[in-house]
Amino acid sequence: MNFTRDEVLAARATVGAVMPPTPQYAWPLLQARLGRPVWVKHENHTPAGAFKLRGGLTYFEALAREQPGVRGVIAATRGNHGQSVGWGARRHGLAATVVVPYGNSVEKNAAMRALGVELLEHGADFQEAREHAMALADRQRLHMVPSFHRELVRGVMTYWVEFFESFARGEEPAIVYVPLGQGSGFCAAVAARAYTGARSKLVGVVSAHATSYLDSFRAGRVVEAPVTTQLADGMACRIADAEALEVVLREADDIVAVSDDEVADAMRLLFAATHNVAEGAGAAGLAAAMQQRERVPGQAVGFALTGGNVDSDVFARVLAG
Repeated sequence: MNFTRDEVLAARATVGAVMPPTPQYAWPLLQARLGRPVWVKHENHTPAGAFKLRGGLTYFEALAREQPGVRGVIAATRGNHGQSVGWGARRHGLAATVVVPYGNSVEKNAAMRALGVELLEHGADFQEAREHAMALADRQRLHMVPSFHRELVRGVMTYWVEFFESFARGEEPAIVYVPLGQGSGFCAAVAARAYTGARSKLVGVVSAHATSYLDSFRAGRVVEAPVTTQLADGMACRIADAEALEVVLREADDIVAVSDDEVADAMRLLFAATHNVAEGAGAAGLAAAMQQRERVPGQAVGFALTGGNVDSDVFARVLAG
């Protein structure tokens, strides 16, 4: 999935009209803990608290241009994609409905409602919510906003372009760890690496309690896997996206799995070392770097703190250990 210079510049202009580039730092306490520089791209600092906002902005800009007759949209989410839909729909004057599974994050639900989204609860997991949203789209003649799409990737890649362009050629991190939910983040990193000429290896990160992408990577085809994660809802994928998997199979140096306990350790370390709040998926890249601290000894690694939208009571329990 490649993008032209004009496509990238247009995406950066669309995103830049809403938010500035997010910061990135190599925090000294993370280096002390892992024994190497650890570059953190702070996508928790977007107006939606997560990287997904970028994709929603470019998707809805393209939708308004290519399908001006659309008046209502629907999507399924565990939260951050739903916020991006809310932002994009509000910016273009569209009605938005979002379906979440029962037991979804209370605070993510509140954030979506605050953007004017009509929130519906259905199903035990994301896949069931997605299937219900697709049925409603057909029944009510709504535009279904997918969780993976080229226009979503085009927006998301803007943060990886910011990341890779910040380094002189050859000085980028040896490995960049990228969490895998539905795949837009990883495909965006691949596209940005190609666009900038960066040479970092890309390692996908899945929850050990939601291993569809890992199992699919090993099998070379889409493999369904149960979702039991209690902490990393942003990686709670039961069925890998076939189009995204093609990119993962071609471009991933490896896929690693991190447990909820490892994610909780990373969330605590991020707060202690940087005083940034990370949701489960947002800390997954650091969890993987901690798990693989003996890989490429001494060389810099990087990851994106992809989101900080964790419920207060959940984060309190994590901090309490």
